[in-house]
Amino acid sequence: MDLIDDDTPTAGGNAPEFTVSEISGAVKRVLEGEFARVRVRGEVGRVSRPASGHLYFDLKDDRSVLAAVSWKGQVARMAVRPEEGMEVIATGRLTTFPGQSKYQLIVEDVEPAGAGALMAMLEKRRVALAAEGLFDAARKQRIPYLPEVIAVVTSPTGAVIRDILHRLRDRFPRRVLIWPVAVQGQACAPEVAAAIRGLNAFPTGGLPRPDLIIVARGGGSLEDLWGFNEEIVVRAAAESRIPLISAVGHETDTTLIDFAADLRAPTPTAAAEMAVPVRMELIAWAGEQGARLARAVAQRGDARRQRLTDLGRGLGRPGALTLASRQRFDLWAERLGPALSGFAARKRNAFGPVAALVRPDLLRRFLRKERETLEARWPRLPLAFGARTMRQRQRLDDWSGRLAPAFGRNRADALRLIALNHARVKALHDRLAAAPRARLLALAERLARLDRVRVTLGYTETLRRGFALVWAGDELVTSREAARRGAALEIEFHDGRLPVQTLAPGTAAPVAAPPKPRKPRGEPGGQGSLF
Repeated sequence: MDLIDDDTPTAGGNAPEFTVSEISGAVKRVLEGEFARVRVRGEVGRVSRPASGHLYFDLKDDRSVLAAVSWKGQVARMAVRPEEGMEVIATGRLTTFPGQSKYQLIVEDVEPAGAGALMAMLEKRRVALAAEGLFDAARKQRIPYLPEVIAVVTSPTGAVIRDILHRLRDRFPRRVLIWPVAVQGQACAPEVAAAIRGLNAFPTGGLPRPDLIIVARGGGSLEDLWGFNEEIVVRAAAESRIPLISAVGHETDTTLIDFAADLRAPTPTAAAEMAVPVRMELIAWAGEQGARLARAVAQRGDARRQRLTDLGRGLGRPGALTLASRQRFDLWAERLGPALSGFAARKRNAFGPVAALVRPDLLRRFLRKERETLEARWPRLPLAFGARTMRQRQRLDDWSGRLAPAFGRNRADALRLIALNHARVKALHDRLAAAPRARLLALAERLARLDRVRVTLGYTETLRRGFALVWAGDELVTSREAARRGAALEIEFHDGRLPVQTLAPGTAAPVAAPPKPRKPRGEPGGQGSLF
């Protein structure tokens, strides 16, 4: 017979029996009671984002793994979402999942374990996006010199938008469209990305399409600016067809949107300065360029006018070229009549003695024959002179064509252009002759104005108001001691100088005559009563 220890439980003893659900519930109550709120530090492992919106991930170190879950509402409130390989500090409570007999951490908030881990994740994301070519300089667009409409993506209640509007108003007022977004927190990244894409999708009607986009935010910590490091924001900035300026944080802050933007501004105020030029400087530059253009046109016109004058001086008078030919023509025309008369007289004298010896019928026959001979020769003589004249005129036309200026071979056009330029030169001469007189009149008027100012501000006008100057010779007396030392003094009034003499010490001054008593009003000779 075996001995049985009293402490050994036996089948069917007093030990209570539990169901599986009771044991699971008891473990859950104990675990949640002991670890109602904990902060766990670890590296994020596997991350799952199902369609339900919940977030499942693992927290691990070199020896253990802890399952973690964050519900949809908690995920929306997270400032930083956990990513695989990121070291974080998760805040939440421990509980169990009876369906799989495991415990897990219900995460309410996640924060980076340190700036080093966050910066490492940021660098990893930057390298990945740069490998896709999102930061290439070839993708960047040129910022417009003077945009008509500027869109600002920022918070409508912060000081950033006021600084941008104030600087734009001071430099060059432009039309500004404000797209309000959250610049911090979980909603920052999707709202900024939606704003950039929405501005690029503006239709042709309604609001004007912006020519430039400024994404701006004030300074803050790395966690505050984390929304501008999100991949969705970087891709939206890189895909923007409208030039984009990034002005996030202070000068020392750098976010990933700065690499994808077409231009990075150190501050929001600097972004406004980069967007538009200074209006007054632009007006001054335009005026200077206009003055230079006017001077260049005037100098070019003067040079062309001088060149035309020189060419016209070398061309000479076209009418003088035909004077010699005309003179020769007139000479031959004058010689033609006397030559014919002399020829007829010589013939008449030659046949005069013979006429007395011959019969009249023979003489008449001879004279008729001679007349026919002269009539046959007479038509040919004018034709010969006419042909010679035509040849001379043709030669004159050839010479005139050779002497025609470069602007045309028509002599009438050349003469007309020369007359026009002569009129212009005469007008300029008249203006030049009148300019010194006008200048002298202007200078005389200015001299007169300056002289009036001199007289008004001079001491002579002060003397007219009752003041006086004391002179000791050519020196102005300004003290009592100087007046005592002066032998002879002169007092200058507005109408001249009056010599006076100083008294030696101890000398009595002459007694002045008593003033005349004033007559009371109302007496004869006085002012009289007004009533």
